[in-house]
Parts: sequence; structure tokens; C-alpha cells
Amino acid sequence: MTTRPLRVLVVDDEALAREVAVEYLSACEDVEVAGQCANGYEAVKAVSDAMPDVLLLDVQMPKLSGFDVLELIGAGPAVIFATAHDEFALKAFEVHAVDYLLKPFSQARLAAAIERARQRLVAPAASPADDLRAALRAVRLERILVRDGGKVFIVPVDSLEYAQAQDDYVLLRAQGRNLLKEQPISSLESQLDPARFVRIHRSWIINLACLDRVELEAKDRRVAVLADGSRLPISRSGQQRLTVALAR
Repeated sequence: MTTRPLRVLVVDDEALAREVAVEYLSACEDVEVAGQCANGYEAVKAVSDAMPDVLLLDVQMPKLSGFDVLELIGAGPAVIFATAHDEFALKAFEVHAVDYLLKPFSQARLAAAIERARQRLVAPAASPADDLRAALRAVRLERILVRDGGKVFIVPVDSLEYAQAQDDYVLLRAQGRNLLKEQPISSLESQLDPARFVRIHRSWIINLACLDRVELEAKDRRVAVLADGSRLPISRSGQQRLTVALAR
């Protein structure tokens, strides 16, 4: 029984690096280049369009890094990082990358990484990209990446006013815009600085910098009033967390 070639998407902002990678991949048996991308935005779209098995992914790229791309792509591809900077190696393996290639790498080294990716894809316990994103979400956020159709929004954490749980999604209010991100609110909460963001209700997280006041609406029922006039419910446990946070 024959198997189809392993489809590899090459993502690197340097044209020469892409050319070398494509040349090396052409020498690998049962490998097909699924496409080339010069930046992270192109990569996010190409993953949806080309459905590659493997990403050969540069780490340092303008605007969206390789790690940012992983946060945005759908489930599927195994990931091989390629970069000229070895300081990213530890983080790469912490997020379960198949391999980490330090530029300039040889054809043999890339071929070995491809074989590791092939083995990983034979019977994965879970989607490789899902594992990577889950690990990345354990890191404290400085910005939030949201994909909306063909657009990617970069939301600085400082600009986040509040977040609302909506089933498996979270609505983010920031910079005068509502954005919907596929992520449980508990996962988002674990990434935010608890000294600045407080879960005031099972469905709501607020930025303390945006809190104007707390009002008593009814007996034992309080609401958080934000600077823009938004009124958000506060649960009993949320009130306890808010009191502790404001006392710091």
C-alpha cells in the first residue's frame, strides 16, 4: 500500500532561507512542498487553504512570530521550528515541537526532522497543534491574538477592558471593539496577571484599571461599573476576589 507524500509548508521571512528549505525538502523521499509563506499572516491563511501535514516554521518574523502563528492556526500540522537564534530552543520544546533546527542546518538534519514529524503524525495522542497551543496558553500574556475570518487582530493586554464567557469562546472588549476568540474563559484567566485582572463572576473578567465603582443593585447583589458605563454582575466569590485585589 502506498501512502501520499508528506505535505510541508515552509514559513520564513527570508527568501533565501525559503529557497534553501525547498531545495532540501525536494531531496526528501515522499515529501511535497505545500507552499511558501513570507510572514505569519500568510502562514495562518495557508494552513487553512493548503492543509499541510507539517509546518517548517521560522520563529522570529515581523508582527507575528512563529509562536504567534501556532496560537492562531487550526488543529492539524506537526511543527518543526527553524531559526538562527538558539535562545528559543527551550521554549520550542516546552511547547512540544517535533524538532528545532538552528540555521544554517544541513539537508540531512532537515530530513531527520521530517522523519520525526512523520512518526509523530502516525498515531498522535492529540493534534500536535492543539498540544502546542495549550502549552503556549500557560504563558503569561502580553498581547492576545484573535483570528476573525481572514483578519488577525493583535490586542495588547493593557487595552483589554473585560472578557465575557460565551460557551467555548470568550468575548473580548478592547479598543472600542468586541472580538470573539475560541478559548475558555478559565484558560484566559490563567494567562492574565491576577494583580490587574479579576474574575468577578463565572462569566466575567475585568481589568481593574477600567473599574470606576462598585454599586449595590439589590440585597447582596453588586455590579461593577466600568469607566465606559458598562455594568457587569459580581458574584459572591467574585466580590471576595475583587476586595482582595483592591486591597493590594
